[in-house]
Amino acid sequence: MSRPWIVVADQSKARIFTVDDPQGALQEVDHLDHPEARDRSQTLTSDRPGRSFDSGGQGRHAMGTAVEPKEQEAIRFAKQIADHLRTACHEKGCNRLVLVAGPPFLGMLREQLASMNEIAITEIQKNLGQYSPHEIRTHLPARL
Repeated sequence: MSRPWIVVADQSKARIFTVDDPQGALQEVDHLDHPEARDRSQTLTSDRPGRSFDSGGQGRHAMGTAVEPKEQEAIRFAKQIADHLRTACHEKGCNRLVLVAGPPFLGMLREQLASMNEIAITEIQKNLGQYSPHEIRTHLPARL
């Protein structure tokens, strides 16, 4: 059985850890950065939404977007993380993942990783992105 990979992520960065011993300390093996997620919504959009005529009258109204720009960046980063994990797991033989993220971003990751049926995925709904590896370890199950 291979060592588990622990992925601690938020909307702007992801750190990937592993452990040698089931109760051992975390060692960071990789990280991904997505600085666009830290941008303000104003800088992510080019201009105001367009306008459209009503289908049965004289009125006009603004056209909204289906997904807010900040959410779209988070979805894009979740896909980037999933693609990276698919490739890395295939190359390095990982068969267990522990995903640690806040509930909204964890849902985005879950959606992007749905096709990875051959890998056991454990989810922990906590936003630990700013914590040190030692602090993160205290929030994980005693035996990984």
